[in-house]
Amino acid sequence: MSVENVRAYLKKFNKDQDIIELDASTATVELAAEALGTQPARIAKTLSFKVHDSCLLVVCAGDMKIDNSLFKQEFGVKASMLKGEEVEALSGHAIGGVCPFAVAEGVLVCCDTSLLAYDFVYPACGSSHSCIKLTPEELFTYAAADRWVTVCKPRN
Repeated sequence: MSVENVRAYLKKFNKDQDIIELDASTATVELAAEALGTQPARIAKTLSFKVHDSCLLVVCAGDMKIDNSLFKQEFGVKASMLKGEEVEALSGHAIGGVCPFAVAEGVLVCCDTSLLAYDFVYPACGSSHSCIKLTPEELFTYAAADRWVTVCKPRN
């Protein structure tokens, strides 16, 4: 799916015109932070996992990584990231633009509590050159997230 699919999806929240499209890449936390002139922690990265033959997306602060024991406690399975060739087919978005909006049918989205440390964050919007500025609560709502989880720890 493209940024246009996300734009159409966000239109129902009157947020379609708030998508930021940049010339610079936002495909990684570091690139996005540099392009936006913000700290990496404010980049809301979306991690994609395979859970019981389904796709699970966990959105967390950009300076965090999955804590395997917390993930297993929360979801009852070992954290297993999608393989590169599975990402677009299962999540609905290509690598570099995976986001929690306009996802494929059956995808479960959860937001990590690491996002709550910030008044606003920047999740991707379906391409490697797009994002949107949202509060964590807006992100949770617009992503139709299932629940808040605590499955991350700081990157070292």
